[in-house]
Amino acid sequence: MFDIRLTDVSDDTSTRLVPVGPELDAEASALAAATEEAGAAGRITAFPRPLRQPSRVLLVGIGDGGEADWRAAGAAAIREVADDEALEVHLPAGTAASSVRGLAEGLWLGGYRYRDAPREPRTREVRIFGSSHAESLTEARITARAAWLARDLTNTPSSVKNPEWFAAQVVAEAATRPGLTVTVRAGDELERFGGLRAVGAGSVSPPRFVEVSWQPPGATTHVVLVGKGITFDTGGISIKPRDAMKLMKKDMGGAAAVVGAVLGVADLGLGLRVTALVPLAENAVSGSAFRPGDVITHYDGSTSENTNSDAEGRIVLADALAYAADVLHPDLVLNLATLTGANAVALGKRTAALFSPWDDLAEALAEAGTATGERMWRLPLCDDYVDNLRSDIADRISAPAGPGSVMAALFLRDFFGDARWAHLDMSAPSWSESHELELTKGATGWGARMLLGYLSALDRGQQAGT
Repeated sequence: MFDIRLTDVSDDTSTRLVPVGPELDAEASALAAATEEAGAAGRITAFPRPLRQPSRVLLVGIGDGGEADWRAAGAAAIREVADDEALEVHLPAGTAASSVRGLAEGLWLGGYRYRDAPREPRTREVRIFGSSHAESLTEARITARAAWLARDLTNTPSSVKNPEWFAAQVVAEAATRPGLTVTVRAGDELERFGGLRAVGAGSVSPPRFVEVSWQPPGATTHVVLVGKGITFDTGGISIKPRDAMKLMKKDMGGAAAVVGAVLGVADLGLGLRVTALVPLAENAVSGSAFRPGDVITHYDGSTSENTNSDAEGRIVLADALAYAADVLHPDLVLNLATLTGANAVALGKRTAALFSPWDDLAEALAEAGTATGERMWRLPLCDDYVDNLRSDIADRISAPAGPGSVMAALFLRDFFGDARWAHLDMSAPSWSESHELELTKGATGWGARMLLGYLSALDRGQQAGT
């Protein structure tokens, strides 16, 4: 990530790269007054000043001044300047801490560029003047760093990103953060993970199961984050059409998000116990691939009849969720998965589907999503469709007829155990076709920032005794 240095306007003016004074203020005010919609969030109005310093000034709109508007402003500003061009941001007097956080997040997120592994350092410097909120800048940096990692992992081509590679990236990232532990299971250690082994059976790259744990002293609440980690999805024997397969390197977006989030939890030093579970497999086509009609035995001993090998995500997630219930006994489970195309049909490209039986949990997650710009919309867990899951030869079928996102959620509901839970189907918003607000073309890292926002609020509430 490039560097942002927060400098208060009261500091020695020699730290500024350009002079700012009444003349420039008057010019900027006159231009803003003469420009329609100059104040819209993220709207850039640029004016040159030949033979003077600064030689170019950008007026950046902040809309109504909410944190999301400041995020849009930061992203627009960083895109407007060349990589080798100095950028100074001068804030209005009395700018709030939340605004500084939003601005800094926007600067980092809007400036994201994917680099092939090993990831190249980004060394760009941006200076912010006008308000001292160093804590807000730190929070923004941690949040953006989590999203950058999730984007990097998702954007990495599947020719590089097999389960072994992904697990190694998690181990390397966690090693830089004291207090995190990582366990990677493979081979015979996956004996009980029947779904994960079945989905990965067709690939020359064997599956992995990664567990990342943050357990601070005195933690009383245990949250498990589960993320779907299909490093490439051909659809298996139920093979996808070519166009539907082109972006399937992103089918581990949920895994990338929960990994980014648990690393961010450690960076923030939250007082919650948080475990990320990442089932990793490549769904390939070969003579050893699992077949429609196969019966799969999951970690909890229950069985599923595979009726569509392109519905593999729920098969691997079932093992991870059952493991969490049987071994970890968490208070709360949050499951993120690029699970169904039906999500995009129902809610479009920017909104995830949210499923949870608990109103307060659904509301808190939706609030975190709104605050971070990672929207979600709650859909019903319709018991009217439960009969569609019945199988003549197993406990359930994997891909029953009915509304796609709802049926996947009903399938997964069997595996959450006694914990409170929510399932997020985030296939559509995990990828952006263009630069938009704080998003850049490609992987969005959807979920990492929302999870950090939600977990931070949960931690603050516990500390306050609410």
